[in-house]
Amino acid sequence: MADMMTTQAGDAGAFRRFDLSRVPTPCFVVDEVAIERNLAVLKDISDRSGAHVLSALKAFSMFALAPLIRRYLGGTCASGIYEARLGREEYGGEVATFCAAYKDDDIDEILSLSDHVIFNSPAQKDRFLDRARAAGVQVGLRINPEHSEGEIPKYDPCAPCSRLGTPVSQLTPEALQGVDGLHMHTLCEQGFEPLARTWAAVAPKLAPYLPGLKWLNFGGGHHITRDDYDRDALVAFLRDIRETLGLDVYLEPGEAVALDAGILVGEILDLPNNGMTLAITDISATCHMPDVIEAPYRPALMDEAETGHTYRLGGPSCLAGDVIGDYTWAEPLQIGQRFAFLDQAHYSMVKTNTFNGVPLPTIALWNSKTDALRIVRQFGYEDFKERLS
Repeated sequence: MADMMTTQAGDAGAFRRFDLSRVPTPCFVVDEVAIERNLAVLKDISDRSGAHVLSALKAFSMFALAPLIRRYLGGTCASGIYEARLGREEYGGEVATFCAAYKDDDIDEILSLSDHVIFNSPAQKDRFLDRARAAGVQVGLRINPEHSEGEIPKYDPCAPCSRLGTPVSQLTPEALQGVDGLHMHTLCEQGFEPLARTWAAVAPKLAPYLPGLKWLNFGGGHHITRDDYDRDALVAFLRDIRETLGLDVYLEPGEAVALDAGILVGEILDLPNNGMTLAITDISATCHMPDVIEAPYRPALMDEAETGHTYRLGGPSCLAGDVIGDYTWAEPLQIGQRFAFLDQAHYSMVKTNTFNGVPLPTIALWNSKTDALRIVRQFGYEDFKERLS
């Protein structure tokens, strides 16, 4: 197993033309043209296969783009009460909600907001089944195919002792009583082949139960909008399931909606030296790109040089581990110089925090065709203060 996730960011594309001095730093800049390009690919998959394609809000929930997203996709998938409400209020279409465990205090509101509610265990399903039926909501059960395709164990829902999904070996007719569909989310930034292998491994075990179902949901982690994804194979796969089994099919792409559609712009604040040249920036791995530490992974730097002057970039927080990585520029860095990390629209934006009182990044929307730029949101002291007491 690898100990670091591979950076999947593609070419900088239109962002090379963007003047980094146009925005305050730190700042997420999202290209609505790139988002629409991704959405068109996803809609084509839906149109050709007949699958329902939902946008995963856990990966990208910039609701300023909800009017655009709902023109292309069939709705959203949510991970709990707040995302379900955001999906219902801003995006429209279907709302499919999954949570590892629901609170009794939340379940009625979640049911009122959702079209599908997916339970993680038969016990949770049995606890809330009558209320779901009374609300007219379709009931799903998440399964663990017990077939691992994960690159990093802690990002692998099929890793040993995983808390996500009911192991397929534990399925029984009783466990599926009242269940309309099965959900499986086993991939992370992957192509079609891992999905095909997963289905080949789990389909024989599901065969006795499929005639009693209405739908299958293959979750997210599908990098459908990446250039090397075998989209024709995916369409054929989805059509075959629909035609052979007579089931509706769902996909829940998250990263694929915003892949290569956003950058995070920062500024060099200081250039100390301690065994090597360091660069302190106003971008914090801890606060602005937590996956850098959690995954871990090395984000791609726009226009990084192969040789030249190498610096260890880190954030302004007091955490010793607030280190982004070592990067190389052709020319020496200057204090006040701007730079940008690629492919930061998904997951980085939704995971930001204000540890140490570090300010949250501004959010800007750019149109790479017209060059129009709009500051969507700037955060201040009150955003930090109001999270506390």
